[in-house]
Amino acid sequence: MSLLAVSNLAKHYHRDGKPFAAVDDVSFEIGPAETLALAGPSGSGKSTIARLVLRLIEPDAGRIGFEGGDFLTLSGATLRARRARLQMVFQDPLAAFNPRATVARVLDDPLRIHNIVPRAERPRRIAALLERVGLDTGLAARAIHEISGGQRQRVAIARAIATRPSLIVLDEAVSALDVSVRSQILELLLDLQRQERIAYLFISHDLGVIRAVAHRVIILDAGRIAESGDARAVIANPQSPVGKALVEAAPRLNRNRP
Repeated sequence: MSLLAVSNLAKHYHRDGKPFAAVDDVSFEIGPAETLALAGPSGSGKSTIARLVLRLIEPDAGRIGFEGGDFLTLSGATLRARRARLQMVFQDPLAAFNPRATVARVLDDPLRIHNIVPRAERPRRIAALLERVGLDTGLAARAIHEISGGQRQRVAIARAIATRPSLIVLDEAVSALDVSVRSQILELLLDLQRQERIAYLFISHDLGVIRAVAHRVIILDAGRIAESGDARAVIANPQSPVGKALVEAAPRLNRNRP
């Protein structure tokens, strides 16, 4: 059974007074503890698909099934409760969070909003989350803008796993990090997947990174699927022009997914 099933998804906008398809008839599935990558150049529809899946924007057509139910029919408290199971990590957590908020406040929010633990137990849960992502618990009192980019991304991952999600959408989550920190974050994501059986929708333009973490990949071009399949097979022998261009530009990583 699929954890996430997207069917015939479409989203249209207007540019210079003319309609264009940001996402055009896109379908895919993700299973439990699986990583599906979306790759493609800027403007190919990757981030739009991420926002559609999370219902940050609404589709013009298509269906989104999540954990066996119709995700598009949910609203109000039911939708908020289901969103605890579907989280996102953005490219720039400094922009996603209040930079002057403390790390503790950032991690307290999902625990409070989703009523996961009583207030008295939250400091202990926050410390456990920090330890789970390899951070010192002393960082809890620091402001988000006072910690490094790698530390902020670990906090973003800690916030995402606070609600015990079955699926995390990662939108260019490592692209702004330097190579050494990027490798550490990828290792953390792989470890969380092994231990917690979390599925990832991993969005990136970098096929070298995708090769390190993804089981399957979809190559997007102008909102449509250009090709898809096993990540290693597609990267080794891309068939579409956009796939070939991405492979030529991709750095090679030594670390392979399990």
